[in-house]
Amino acid sequence: MTNDKNVSMRTRALVMTALIAALSCVATLVIRVPSPTGGYMNLGDTVVLLGAYLLGGAYGAAAGAIGPALADLISGYMAYVPATLVIKALMALLAAAVYHACNKKPWSLVLASLLAEMLMVAGYWLYDGALMGSLAGALAGVPSNLVQSALGIAASTALALALRAVKPVREWFPYL
Repeated sequence: MTNDKNVSMRTRALVMTALIAALSCVATLVIRVPSPTGGYMNLGDTVVLLGAYLLGGAYGAAAGAIGPALADLISGYMAYVPATLVIKALMALLAAAVYHACNKKPWSLVLASLLAEMLMVAGYWLYDGALMGSLAGALAGVPSNLVQSALGIAASTALALALRAVKPVREWFPYL
C-alpha cells in the first residue's frame, strides 16, 4: 500500500516542475536579443535559477533544462538544444547545491546565482567554440551572456527574497 501523502508530494513536485519548465520556456521566448555567435539573450535564466531555489536540485534541474531547451527547439536553434539541456540542468543543480550548502542564507542566493551563471557563460563559450572551431571567435558571445547573467542574478534573487517572505510559499516550496 502506498502512502497517500508521499504520492501527493510527488505529484505536486511533478506538477510544479512542469509549471516551472513552462515558465522558463516562455521567459526564454518572450524577449530574445540576438547575440553575435548566433544565439540570443533572454530572461530564461531568471526562471531557471528561481526553479532551482523553489524545487531543489533534481526537480529544479529538470525544469531548468526542459523549458529553455524547448524554447531553443521552438525558435529553430536546434544546434543549441543539447547544450542548453546540459548547461541549464547543471546551472540549476549548482545553484540549488550552493544555496543549500550555505543554509539558505539570503546572501547565498547571490553567490549561488553568480556561480551558476559563471558556469552558463563558460558552457556556452565552450559550446560556441566547438561549433565555430575557434574558442577565440566564440569570445564574441561572452558579453551578451554576461548581460543575460546579470539580469538573471538580479531578478532571481529579488524574486526569491520576495517569495521567501510569504509563509504559504515557504510551505509549498520547502527548498526555498
